[in-house]
Amino acid sequence: MPNQDKLDIDFVRNQFPGLSHGWTFFDNAGGSQILKRAVERINTFLYDKNVQIGGTYDVSQQAAKALYEARTAAMHLVNASRPEEIVFGSSTTALLQNLARAMTSQLTPGDEIIVTIADHESNIGPWDKLRDAGIVIKVWPLNKDTYALDLADLEPLMSDRTRLVCITHVSNILGSINPVREIANFVHAKGARICVDAVAYAPHRAVDVQALDVDYYVFSLYKTYGPHYALMYGRYDHLLELDTLYHYFYGKDKVPGKLEPGNPNYELAYSTCGIVDYLCELGEKAGETGSTREKIVAAYGAITTQENALVDRLLGYLRSRNDCRIIGRSSNADGNRIPTISFVFDGRDAAEICRAMDAHRIAIRFGDFHSRRLAEYLELTENNGMVRVSMVHYNTIEEIDRMTEALDTILTGTVTTTA
Repeated sequence: MPNQDKLDIDFVRNQFPGLSHGWTFFDNAGGSQILKRAVERINTFLYDKNVQIGGTYDVSQQAAKALYEARTAAMHLVNASRPEEIVFGSSTTALLQNLARAMTSQLTPGDEIIVTIADHESNIGPWDKLRDAGIVIKVWPLNKDTYALDLADLEPLMSDRTRLVCITHVSNILGSINPVREIANFVHAKGARICVDAVAYAPHRAVDVQALDVDYYVFSLYKTYGPHYALMYGRYDHLLELDTLYHYFYGKDKVPGKLEPGNPNYELAYSTCGIVDYLCELGEKAGETGSTREKIVAAYGAITTQENALVDRLLGYLRSRNDCRIIGRSSNADGNRIPTISFVFDGRDAAEICRAMDAHRIAIRFGDFHSRRLAEYLELTENNGMVRVSMVHYNTIEEIDRMTEALDTILTGTVTTTA
């Protein structure tokens, strides 16, 4: 049986060259370190295949093959049913804006789209702009006591005009995993579709779009160990229905190319192969000898075990302080919390804490993290918002202990407070 509890941390850290420069990176929800293998794939494309696809000559054929390999790697990464269900784009924000544009012909004035107050602006703003076309935008509130999205609050918002429900798999502030399959079942039973922002989820757990039964699923590669790029899964028959964003002769059946105007960035897409190669080796080290997909799942099993230990260590420290408020659940007994943890200290300015931490060469972040509506909803915008520590599996317990020691020093020192 595969040993999914085993993570070779020395092997892991050696795969990320950026970890060798003396900084401890706890700002991974803003962007993870990049794998050496992802960079190598980028370089290989640029050095050996750097031409336009579509030509008859060999190098162009090799470029097209590399792009298809990238879609295939992404297919395995999210468990899509075919490579053509993968759309590449410059960022999650851009992909969701493109999706909203490509749905234009499917929507008529009076149709409804539901967004959550808990989302990053990337999965609110593009839909909110459709108000100008007569689309009704409704907001699914968050339960302020449990920090959860309750279906009981969604049900009265839905009607026979609801076309789409947009949610986050994990809030980049709250850190708890939302029950996407349960929500998808509810939404589909009402005749609507579901679009999921998975930016804060994909680095931490194996994605299975078929098991989740989602219609659209989007996340950023630069937060999942790759370069500044992103991908979107769309169910194939849904992609066929979308409007083309490319030239007029890119018909509706030209999937996914019609949704990648100007063509995708070939070399950045190709880096996806490096990410999957890494996960496969990680899965093999956990004892998995099966398919690519099975190795990815095993890798994330080991990742989850490592990250749960990190979450427990940091939450334990924060709970021990009587001047700290954890934003979201303060424990992780069920393992349903990813290692993105936001908090505030009584009377302390979040920006000053982060700047003081810089002197310790430990990278953390403050603010609302582009989830401003949620921060406002929870009344967490004063004192420069929240402090956020966002970890991934290459972080260690020792790094957390160094950070908490630094926090103790900072909080007992002369950190500037606001009036």
